[in-house]
Amino acid sequence: MTVVMEKPERTETVETAAPVAGERRISRSLLLAAILVVWLVLFAVLRGRQTLSLAAADLTDLHRWINDIRDSVGANRNSNPLFLYFFNEIRLVIDNLVTFVQDLISQPSGDRPLPQIGWLGVVGLAGYVSWAVGNWRVALLAVAGFTFFGLQGLWQESMDTLALILCAVFVALLFAIPLGVLAGLSDRFNRILTPFLDLMQTMPTFVYLAPLTLIFLIGGASATIATVIYAAPPAIRITAHAIRSVPGTTVEAADSLGATRSQSLLKVLLPMSKRTVVMGVNQTIMAALAMVTIAALIDAPGLGKTVMQALQSLDVGTAFNAGLAIVVMAIVLDRVTTAASARAEAARRSDNRFAQWRRPLLAAGAVVAAVLVYLSHTYLWAAEFPGEGSTGSNIASAADDVTTWAQDNLSGLTNGFRDALTNGLLNPFQSLLTDSPWWLVGAVLIALGVVLGGWKAGVTTAVCVGLLIGTGLWSDAMTTLASTVVATVLVMLLGIVFGVWMGRSMLVDRVLRPSLDAAQVMPPFVYLVPFLALFGATRFTAIVAAIVYAVPVAIKIIADGVRAVPATTVEAATSAGCNTWQIITKVQLPMSRSALTLATNQGLIYVLSMVVVGGLVGAGALGYDVVAGFSQGQLYGKGLAAGLAIVLLGVMFDRITQAAARRTSA
Repeated sequence: MTVVMEKPERTETVETAAPVAGERRISRSLLLAAILVVWLVLFAVLRGRQTLSLAAADLTDLHRWINDIRDSVGANRNSNPLFLYFFNEIRLVIDNLVTFVQDLISQPSGDRPLPQIGWLGVVGLAGYVSWAVGNWRVALLAVAGFTFFGLQGLWQESMDTLALILCAVFVALLFAIPLGVLAGLSDRFNRILTPFLDLMQTMPTFVYLAPLTLIFLIGGASATIATVIYAAPPAIRITAHAIRSVPGTTVEAADSLGATRSQSLLKVLLPMSKRTVVMGVNQTIMAALAMVTIAALIDAPGLGKTVMQALQSLDVGTAFNAGLAIVVMAIVLDRVTTAASARAEAARRSDNRFAQWRRPLLAAGAVVAAVLVYLSHTYLWAAEFPGEGSTGSNIASAADDVTTWAQDNLSGLTNGFRDALTNGLLNPFQSLLTDSPWWLVGAVLIALGVVLGGWKAGVTTAVCVGLLIGTGLWSDAMTTLASTVVATVLVMLLGIVFGVWMGRSMLVDRVLRPSLDAAQVMPPFVYLVPFLALFGATRFTAIVAAIVYAVPVAIKIIADGVRAVPATTVEAATSAGCNTWQIITKVQLPMSRSALTLATNQGLIYVLSMVVVGGLVGAGALGYDVVAGFSQGQLYGKGLAAGLAIVLLGVMFDRITQAAARRTSA
């Protein structure tokens, strides 16, 4: 009897537990719907009141205070000990480093009309170094890539860019690898360092360009330091991960043999982490290359300046030619560092009988490279790249022809799509955000943070909302928020379509992934130019550019999430009679929910990082404020406050989506 009586009780408990879980899911959806309904009702009643709008030329007390600080710094730069003995010394060291590398490979050196090492020597060195750290295939790629720069008519610009990258990567690794090692050895140090790395990676690069130019002035030093700030975090994180990934048993074995802490580090941890650390170097180089165009705003030399000049004159061909050179440089540097990370392991596994000849061949190659360097230093024909860059002219002409054809034949379609999206989605949503009272929008954002991410995300959102109000740029922030959300929605739609396609087909993945990688490497300014030609200087142009920049990472994350769904689960659904649509919507996407949330997080961050770029092409709002702060001295404080507002939006989005991802996967 006891057993019989217990069974109904257990059954009853299970039956009552299931609806509770369902009610929780329904209640969250109902809460979101209720928040939206209340917002719309109050918007209809209170529209246009307490919007905290600020005219383009108006300043708040905060903006004037920042302007006063800038004026004070400028007036006391040459008398303040902090500048005399610290900041000015840093600028001098980095300027000398950049100038030294430029004198070697790109700019006239001293009394010479050409650099110390001409094109033939640089090509020879590039090929030799690529062979030494990688293999002969990578060396051929490097030689072909560097020769292509000359054929494009962009040899000096490419070498200026390479000089900036080499200096920035050198300085970044000088700090990043020791910090990464410390973070890998100490959990406490890693916890302290992580928030700073998060800030460095989520902060739009334009935001810290203004204070850097205030401290280090416009020029190579500011550009190099800005690139270091952007490029160092990947190396720190990857190095720390590599150190922590070394098996504990290996370290214990070294300790048992009497190895000191420094010996364990130098003889065990670093050698076993070498491959991963080199991959960190790879990511640092890629990040540095992504900064070359943006750094042109503060007078950084190289291909970025060519792209910026083309953007100002809407010269699509020139911009495309320079952008192609940046992509080629990225491919070469990526393949060289990737080959360097894999070479040692490949050599151990290989039974190639020519491996024993590698050292003698490398010695002979070093002699050949030295001869080429000597020739390029001594003779004009080996120092100055021959020809007039006819290949680059042909590339630019072809790009112009394609753009002209698109303008003549696709303008009706592109303008119709632009107007439909702007009038049907962007304008109504922007009106909802900017014409609602500030306290209503703030309450809605906090409520969404609590519902989606929990009370901690709600507290973070409340702090960010308060600080956004303090910047004096609430209305501009809401305009930026509208464009960001619309762009992110479109990014996720494209990400789901192509991500599912790639995740379900390896052939599609192999075809699309190189294009996605190229889109991530291509500087945003390069594809802004054809979009400007097609759509004009409007918010829509900025949104399209942000989508092109953000959608590759979303597609790849979703594709990896779909591919991670166990094949047995898909087979079980197929055997149960599910068609392709049902498998995607009922199995693969629900089981990839955490990947979808991560893709949303990264899509938001990437779109937000394009806000300032959009300000250059008619997007207005915070992006325009930052750009105006660069060009108009009286708006400097407002531009800096706008940069802070962009950071606050990024932090708010990041914390909400990360918390939502954790709750989804829990």
